[in-house]
Amino acid sequence: MERRTSDRVVVNLKAERISCIENCSVFIENLSENGIYMITAPSRKNSFTPGTELELELELSTEKSINLNCNVKWAYKNEHDDLTHSVGLEIIEPPQEYKDFITNLN
Repeated sequence: MERRTSDRVVVNLKAERISCIENCSVFIENLSENGIYMITAPSRKNSFTPGTELELELELSTEKSINLNCNVKWAYKNEHDDLTHSVGLEIIEPPQEYKDFITNLN
């Protein structure tokens, strides 16, 4: 059974998690119209619990960014000594500007 509703695009984008405790940078590895796979910057204080909401500020270009409301679908801590997390997000009601951005990446 296929769970994804749209194709993923491999990217290397930076974003910021809004309203986190410290070191809020995240790195977007791939994205789609409805979802994001990201790796967090090292931090002991930030957690990612499936079912919780978070807001990302995604850099679309050097002069433009967009805020995305997301739901954490899954998350796991990477290597034992690594303080990063891999996180899968579902975008809640993706704005048209984001959808246009994805279309232009393809």
